[in-house]
Amino acid sequence: MASDLRRVPSTGAVEVGYPTGHLGHLTEQEAQALVDFKALLQEKELYRPGPPPSHGDPTLLRYLRARKWVPHDAYVQFAETEKFRNANEIETLYDTIDIDSYEASRKLYPRFTGRRDKRGIPIYVFQIRHLDSKAVADYEKSTETTYSKAKTDGKTPAKLLRLFALYENLTRFVQPLSSECVDRQNPKTPITLSTNIVDISHVSLRMFWNLKSHMQAASQLATAHYPETLDRIFIIGAPYFFSTVWGWIKRWFDPVTVSKIFILSDHDVLPVLTTFMDLEDIPKNYGGKLDWSFFDEPAYDDEIKRIVTWENGFTNFPPGPCHWHRTEDGKRLECLAVGSQDGKERRVRVCTVPIAFPPASDVVDEIPAVNGDKEAATTEGSADVTTETTTAKTSLSRPQNTEATTVESTADAVAGLVITDAKDPAEKHSE
Repeated sequence: MASDLRRVPSTGAVEVGYPTGHLGHLTEQEAQALVDFKALLQEKELYRPGPPPSHGDPTLLRYLRARKWVPHDAYVQFAETEKFRNANEIETLYDTIDIDSYEASRKLYPRFTGRRDKRGIPIYVFQIRHLDSKAVADYEKSTETTYSKAKTDGKTPAKLLRLFALYENLTRFVQPLSSECVDRQNPKTPITLSTNIVDISHVSLRMFWNLKSHMQAASQLATAHYPETLDRIFIIGAPYFFSTVWGWIKRWFDPVTVSKIFILSDHDVLPVLTTFMDLEDIPKNYGGKLDWSFFDEPAYDDEIKRIVTWENGFTNFPPGPCHWHRTEDGKRLECLAVGSQDGKERRVRVCTVPIAFPPASDVVDEIPAVNGDKEAATTEGSADVTTETTTAKTSLSRPQNTEATTVESTADAVAGLVITDAKDPAEKHSE
């Protein structure tokens, strides 16, 4: 590898990081930073304390973690994100996007496998080889006629707005669903992260170069507006020239110090992945037991199947965007399938899941009520929530004599399209 790649133990800092800095696991200083952040946002009329509050504590904590727990710095990023979301009507975009267009976008970006790692964090896979010049050109042309009721700022390319619909799926569908699964460590802590396997095998030098603008624009916007939604990226299948390629690829992006990226050699892949995931949750292509390929629909795990009660004839989640709402009694979440087909909007109840740990009577859940108009949110338990492990997934173990490579750069510097982190360039996480 090039000189800017450094060898470290493959487990990195497994025992540090998540859930540190997440709801229920805050230090006194972090808890105070959250209080100060809310006060500042309320003063700037960007936050309503409710009930229900306009934004959930898990969401606000993402901005604080991204900005090293400095409330003012978190406010700057949060304000820019709110301005962007309002200017492009992101919620309307997600609720009314053409379903076929949405599904076409999923083929060019990371895909949810339906599985979660040992901490309950959803696992995504991204195979870059499908992003050849023809596929990207056809995709960009198709975005010009994407149906949606959302108005835009006139500056953000349509192809990137479709990408944001996929980020909305992560934060409004996949993460809330993962949060209600209790077969994990720290089951009371909401899931706000994702784990990514990025497969760069069979990618040519020319292909890397041709993806420059596509990757760069996606990275910058996603990094700015969806901070702290990534836990780790495992890059596998690196071609022989990758050490050279990496030297100039990383210059395309804003520098971010990251210890969450692992570039794995072929013999490292399975030992490292099994540190974070069970074999049953790793696709067969990468040495696991999961019968899942990149263009397959999610193969939902047993815990997800256990908690779901299907309705209206559904036996699986349908194509297109979905999101969760609290039922009026506050005991369950209902999944609504949205989007548009042939210009006709869809809004149908697919299933419900029980809220694993209903909030106290004086607080509300992260998910809005059925008739809510904005993201309702708050704390789930106090800052000293006790970890419950009786039904948790197998705890992490440290592999023996296994190494991986971590890289310092933006979290999505290789793919540019991977679910990303936004942090201060000087920040270094040991997660």
